[in-house]
Amino acid sequence: MVDSHKPAKVFLDAQEVIPVVQKYRKESKTIVLTQGVFDLVHIGHARYCDEAKKYGDILIVGVDSDEKVRHRKGPDRPIVPQEERLEMLTYLRSVDAVVLKELNAPKLNLIKLIQPDVLVVTRDNYTDFSEEKRKAIDTYCGRVVVLDPMATTSTSAKIRRLQIGAAKKIGDTLSAKLVGTIEEVLKELKGETPEEEASKLLASRKKKK
Repeated sequence: MVDSHKPAKVFLDAQEVIPVVQKYRKESKTIVLTQGVFDLVHIGHARYCDEAKKYGDILIVGVDSDEKVRHRKGPDRPIVPQEERLEMLTYLRSVDAVVLKELNAPKLNLIKLIQPDVLVVTRDNYTDFSEEKRKAIDTYCGRVVVLDPMATTSTSAKIRRLQIGAAKKIGDTLSAKLVGTIEEVLKELKGETPEEEASKLLASRKKKK
C-alpha cells in the first residue's frame, strides 16, 4: 500500500481518476492511455511514455498491482513494489496520471472507465490479444496505436542477467570455500596438527630461500 506521501498524480482506486478525466474532456484535451508492469523502470519505459504522449495532450498510465504481477509472472515478480513503481512513473515528464490496476478488477476496467481517445500498446502485447478482445477495445477507444519496444534490453532480460551474475558469484565463493574445506579434511586424515602444518610451511619457505 502506498504511504501518506503518495504523489497527487497517483490513483490507487481506478474510480478516483474519473473526475480527472472529465475535467480534461471539458478542456477538450486528447486523452492517451497505456498500461503495463513497469518493473525496474529503464530507458525503454521513459522513451515509450514519451512516444505515447505524442498522440495526445494527457497521458494516463495504468500499472499492474503486485498481486496482479505475481499472478501473471510468478512469485518472484515484481522486483520493485507497486508503491515505488507508481511513484517512479510520476517523475517522467510525459506522465500526467498513474492508476493502480488490481487483480480482481473487471476485464478492461480502466479502458472502460477512461474510454481514451488513444490507447497505446506494445507490439508484443497486442499480438497476444484475441480477436474478441481487440473488438472490445475498439468499442471503448477512439483508436489503438501499437508501438515497438524502445530499448534493446527488457526488464526480464535485466533480471536474468542479474540472476546469472549472482549465481556465478555464489558459485565462485562456494568453490573457494569447498576447496579450503577439502584441504582441511585431508590434513586431518593425515593426522597433521596445526603445529606440524606450521612447521612444514616454515621449512618449505626456508628451502625456497
